[in-house]
Amino acid sequence: MLKILGLDLDEAGRCSHYHGSNDIVALKCGSCQAFYACYRCHDAICDHSFKALDKTKSKIILCGACRTLIDWQDYHKGGCPSCHHSFNPKCSRHSEIYFN
Repeated sequence: MLKILGLDLDEAGRCSHYHGSNDIVALKCGSCQAFYACYRCHDAICDHSFKALDKTKSKIILCGACRTLIDWQDYHKGGCPSCHHSFNPKCSRHSEIYFN
């Protein structure tokens, strides 16, 4: 099972920064290639800043509910294609941090 890293995580990858019912997405850092609950967790844990990934890359998002790897195209639809859990629509406010 792929691991989600972050601060004060629950079983679905919700962290101390984002812990709403739909905050279950883990995003891959382009530098260290690990999945983090959010960029703030990443930057608190690592010695480098979170690096965005090209959204055309394959499988750069991880659903915290079922641990399915997801492409940006599926993530952008608003929910997991495997377990159908909804994602937080407000995450789009941080899109430029995670994707380029």
